[in-house]
Amino acid sequence: MTTDNPRIAIIGGGPAGLLCARILQNHGIEPTVYDADDAVDSRDPGGTLDLHADSGQIALEDAGLMDAFRALARLEGQAKSRRDHHGTVLAGFVPDEGDAAAPEIDRGQLRAMLHANVRPGTVRWGHKLLRATPTDRGVHHLEFANGATAEVDLVIGADGAWSAVRPLLTDEVPRYLGVAFLDVRFDDVDARHPAVAALVGDGHLFATDGDGRAVIVQRNSNGVVRGYVAFRARPDWDVRAGLDLADRAAVRTFLLREFGGWSAELHPLLTDNDGDYVPRSFWALPAPLTWDRAPGVTLIGDAAHLMAPFGGHGANLALLDGAELAHALHEEATVEDALARYEATMFPRSGELAVGANTGLERFFATTPSDAPHLPPDHAQEHRNYQASAAEYRRRRAEERTARGR
Repeated sequence: MTTDNPRIAIIGGGPAGLLCARILQNHGIEPTVYDADDAVDSRDPGGTLDLHADSGQIALEDAGLMDAFRALARLEGQAKSRRDHHGTVLAGFVPDEGDAAAPEIDRGQLRAMLHANVRPGTVRWGHKLLRATPTDRGVHHLEFANGATAEVDLVIGADGAWSAVRPLLTDEVPRYLGVAFLDVRFDDVDARHPAVAALVGDGHLFATDGDGRAVIVQRNSNGVVRGYVAFRARPDWDVRAGLDLADRAAVRTFLLREFGGWSAELHPLLTDNDGDYVPRSFWALPAPLTWDRAPGVTLIGDAAHLMAPFGGHGANLALLDGAELAHALHEEATVEDALARYEATMFPRSGELAVGANTGLERFFATTPSDAPHLPPDHAQEHRNYQASAAEYRRRRAEERTARGR
C-alpha cells in the first residue's frame, strides 16, 4: 500500500476482526480494534466451531497460527450422528485417523488464541460503536457509547449480525428465519450426564422429527456438551405461551409437551441441562447480498453475509474474509483498490454459500412433506471436498501472486 500509515479501525474483536488485525500487523500495518465487550472473556462466547481446510484453516495458516490451532483443535469432534425422534440412528460418520478437514475448536478458545496473538493494546475494549459518519475530507468520524471518538481512513465492520457499520453500505437488515432455539449445556457430561454423553459421542448429534422440531448438540472441550433445542415459532413465542424462561421447571414441562412424540431415550436432552435455558433465534441477511462500493468502508463476516449455521460456513468465511482483506490492503496500491479486490471475491463466494445454508435450514425444519427431503450429507465426501478445494485455492492464489509479481 502506497498510503503511509493509514488509520484503520476494525469494529468488532471477534475472530474475523482479530484475524484481520493479526495479518495486517504481520504486514507492518497497525490497525485499532474496537469492541463493545469489557474483555476478551467477559461474556459466554457460545459453543464449538468446525474450521474447514479450504477457508478457516487457510486464514489461520496465513496468520502463522496453525500450530496454536492444532494444540486446541479436536479431530475426534468431527464425528456426527443423525437420529429420528424415536432415537433410531439414521446415519453416522467417524473421521478417519488423521482427518483434519474440519476439526472442532471452542469459540472462546479461538477468540482467546487470536487475541493473544495481536500486539498488546491493539484491542480497545468497552468501545461500543454508536455511529460512523463519513466526512467531506474522505475519512469517517466514529462515536462510541463511552464518549470516545476517532477519525479514521478505513472502517472495517466486523461487528456481526447487528452491525453499526453496515448502514454505511446497505439498508438491508437481518430477517428472522422462523426457528426458535433454546441453548442448553451439560457440564462434566461423562460423569453427571452419562445418557447424554452416550447419545452425543465424540462429536455432534442431530435429532429431528420431520415436523419442525430438532435437537442439535455438540461435544465441546473440558467435558462439556452444548447445543440447541429448536422448533418452529414466532420470535415472541415465549410471551405468547406465557412462559418465564427463567423458570426451568416450567420450560421443561413446555418442552416435554412440545416434543411429546419423542422417545424417552431423548428426553434428557430436553430436561437435564445445567443452568437456564438461553433463548436464541436464527436471523439472516438477504442472499446473495452486494452493495455499491463506498470509499473507506467495508464489511467482513456476519456483518457482510449473516446466514443460517447449516454447513458451518459463517465463522469460516469470516476468517477468510479477514485474511483476504488484510492481504489486499498490503498488496494493492490504494485502500480503494484493496476494497474493490476484496469485495469482488467475497460477494459471489458468500452469496452462494448463504443461499445454500438458508435453504438447508428451511428444509431441515420443514413442517410439511417435501418431494426433496433434507437428507444427511455425505460427510466423508464433504471432507474430501474441503481438502480438494483447499488445494485449488492455494494453486489459484499462487498463480495470482505470480501474475502480480509477488
